[in-house]
Amino acid sequence: MKKTVLTGVKPTGNVHIGNYIGAIRPALHMAQAEHESLFFIANYHALTTIQDAKELRDNTYHVTAAWIACGLDPQKTIIYRQSDVPEIFEIAWVLSCYCPKGLMNRAHAYKAKVQLNEQEGKQDLDFGVNMGLYQYPILMASDILSFDTDFVPVGEDQIQHLEIARDIAQKINHTYKSQVLKIPQAVVQKDSKVIPGLDGQKMSKSYDNTIPLFAESKSLRKLVMKIKTDSLPPEAPKQTEGSVIFQLYKEFASQDEIATLAKRFETGIGWGDAKQALFESMDKVLTPLRDKYNALIQNPTELDQILAEGAEKARQKAKHVLERVKTSTGV
Repeated sequence: MKKTVLTGVKPTGNVHIGNYIGAIRPALHMAQAEHESLFFIANYHALTTIQDAKELRDNTYHVTAAWIACGLDPQKTIIYRQSDVPEIFEIAWVLSCYCPKGLMNRAHAYKAKVQLNEQEGKQDLDFGVNMGLYQYPILMASDILSFDTDFVPVGEDQIQHLEIARDIAQKINHTYKSQVLKIPQAVVQKDSKVIPGLDGQKMSKSYDNTIPLFAESKSLRKLVMKIKTDSLPPEAPKQTEGSVIFQLYKEFASQDEIATLAKRFETGIGWGDAKQALFESMDKVLTPLRDKYNALIQNPTELDQILAEGAEKARQKAKHVLERVKTSTGV
């Protein structure tokens, strides 16, 4: 039987170039392997921080359209809204009944919030902590365990969530002396790329240095021209190592084009010309993605249909796991 790979994304904010290179492309590459792949938009997870109904709905559409525009094929990958699969939440309650409170106390997101409150001198160290944030890892565990998932691609900062899912599943299996739940494995992306932003720091909304993935050509060029560079004159040789322009160029150009630009760096090139080369390379790759994205975002009915069809397929899988859980626990 094919192994199952599961990926989830919170619908928060606009997708940028860093997301595309560092997360979307690697996940799609793995989905195209000989695996059964599931992809979900974690809209209930997003409620811990987004509590504006329109923003959450719009973000869900944006994320769905973005991944499909970038190459996710709904005929090959089951794509669904988390909220459309009620079995996940029923299983989450069962998991919570076997999860020690101490495990949640050690969860990274909760600990970080407590430490921040401590640093700010707040008497109530749980200030600003809702139960959604506190129980976040349990719902994430259910996202994974509800589909007999074999592999979960994660960054190094997300390993703890996968370990919590494994711990709870192993406790349930031990309690009932059978494999009630499949134990998932992490696929750790240790070599995940750090994509530089306009100022040379890691591209992040927090630094306000991102390049939106679907920016129109005119806006894209304007942003590329803002990339921070040094004051070397055009005729001076320039280092490709550490150059934001060259690093981004490598993600969009062919090997021959990369070699040609490297030679121009070595012999001398004006930063304006280097940025123009980067813009042209990016725009060539991103224009068809942008066109598909815009067509999808203007047709939410099509997106709803894709998500509904995916949810039905996902529910069929989750129902088998839920039935197994109920039979084992005596519910």
